[in-house]
Amino acid sequence: MLRVPTHPERIRHTALAALALLAGCNARGDDGPVTVSAIGAAPALADPARGALDTPARLMLDATAQGLVRFDASGQIEPGVAERWSVIDQGRSYIFRLRDSEWNDGEKVTAAEVVKVLRRQIAAGSRNVLHPYLTAIDEIVEMTPEVIEIRLKRPRPDLLKLFAQPELAIFRTKPPGGSGPYRATAQRGRSVLLRPAFDPARSPDEDAVEPPAAANIRLIGERAARAIVRFERREAQLVTGGTFADWPLVGLTQIAPINRRLDPAAGLFGLAIVSRAGVLADPANRAAIAQAFDRAAFTATISPDWAPVSQLLPEQLDSAAPPAIPAWAQTENGTAEDPAARIARWKTTHPGVITLRVALPDGPGANLLYGYLGAALVSLGIVPERVAAEAPADLRLIDAVAPYDSGRWYVATACQLCSEATQTAIDAARAADSPRMRAQQIAIADAALASEVAFIPIARPLRWSLVSIRLKAWTGNSRAWHPLNHLRSDTN
Repeated sequence: MLRVPTHPERIRHTALAALALLAGCNARGDDGPVTVSAIGAAPALADPARGALDTPARLMLDATAQGLVRFDASGQIEPGVAERWSVIDQGRSYIFRLRDSEWNDGEKVTAAEVVKVLRRQIAAGSRNVLHPYLTAIDEIVEMTPEVIEIRLKRPRPDLLKLFAQPELAIFRTKPPGGSGPYRATAQRGRSVLLRPAFDPARSPDEDAVEPPAAANIRLIGERAARAIVRFERREAQLVTGGTFADWPLVGLTQIAPINRRLDPAAGLFGLAIVSRAGVLADPANRAAIAQAFDRAAFTATISPDWAPVSQLLPEQLDSAAPPAIPAWAQTENGTAEDPAARIARWKTTHPGVITLRVALPDGPGANLLYGYLGAALVSLGIVPERVAAEAPADLRLIDAVAPYDSGRWYVATACQLCSEATQTAIDAARAADSPRMRAQQIAIADAALASEVAFIPIARPLRWSLVSIRLKAWTGNSRAWHPLNHLRSDTN
């Protein structure tokens, strides 16, 4: 029988092991570089056309190779390589005027090169994670050496938020690099030193002043336990990229509450149904599993500030209807069938042991999730089996922040395996020629996903950071994204 862990000894042992590895204390003063510990692999300049990037790689790309536009501290759009832009033809054409900027080797950035970089990211065969959401782009053309135009097959008013993502940074591969706002100057082990880039817009007769050491960033990529301990020892001023899987570790430290920050992240956190064999073939059985799982108890165990959800869309967004509420969540009238009775009735005609594979990441938060989910499955007479996050599975955790504010992202991401009719509605939303038709198809897909229980919502993504009071400009936002050039205020 699975036991729901109330005092996770494994979490404590993990934290104590990290403490032992990093014993000692050498606090850093406020006059040196800001040290940022990002949870993941060692930071490196990676081409997003080759596949998904982890947090250190995304930060490295965003810092050294900004896009046409970029996010500010609050998750709003600000200029990047483009100094200004306009949207014409009812949202079917975006025109960007490039600012005077240089590649990391000092060469001038031209519209022709920007067009070449962007075409490569959206080309057929690109493994850029944003590629599926850029199909409306018809053409990217150079209008002048300083102006480019992005022409669309269909109006897309939310396109700028996609172009602000690090995955669409203007990054050239030979020689590798971009146009700032930082330059990578020294790689040492799992860390890299970033210095502010030279601004070619500076007046020629203005004396160039070497930025102080405090303007530099030391970016480190490491696992969560080491990052947390580094912050507690005051050897880092920011830990970023934290998820629910790591958050319980923070509770075992003496880090002050003022330094613990949660983002109001928008996105999906729930279980995708990735197999429809056996017990999962019947939507009523899938609903029974969704109903049996105590999402409120699970989220409260991770954090009292983490609210559970039962709907796919966080709000109406660009859908023609309010978010669809699945029938299994509407149990107040007492007419819903008991989940255990439902599965028991199914088993009378399908004898034998029922086993469901659950794909989860590593980490103490994921251990807690498996405990609660496993207990729910056992209560239904189902044997749970935990497998690795990317292994073949029946239920797979989706934990993703939305890159832009459209219901199409939600329905497309949740539909890991759904009916032909639901997939048709999602495809129709992508191909819609007008916002009205797009909204209608998103609403149809949302309702269909809820009806067939293709996805089991649990909460919104939990994203956390540890933030020094030195970083006065750090701001929580729905993108859960914190650019390195927006960590300090001008007066810091």
